[in-house]
Amino acid sequence: MAKERLPSPLPSLPKVWVLYVLRCQDGTLYCGITNDLQRRTDQHNRGKGARYTKGRGPVVVLKSWPAVSVSAALKAERAFKKLSKEAKLKKIRSRARKDAISLLLKAL
Repeated sequence: MAKERLPSPLPSLPKVWVLYVLRCQDGTLYCGITNDLQRRTDQHNRGKGARYTKGRGPVVVLKSWPAVSVSAALKAERAFKKLSKEAKLKKIRSRARKDAISLLLKAL
């Protein structure tokens, strides 16, 4: 009797890089990039995510934006971190797609 071959599993899809913003328990904001937001948020909440968020948890994801590449995500992260807290909160509330951060996320 011949063995039945199981179909090969589907190739895993590449994970999309995202720029994300967290609100820490003390009200401060933290910005980072990841290709697995749930895993990264869990790391932050366990005190293993970043030195800044250690002891400031639990954290809540306020917003995330997809990026076309890790390079685009890094550039957008640097630009976001340079904004004032007011400007960061405005970006989080905004639906605009042509601001500097949004354009960096789309740049190749």
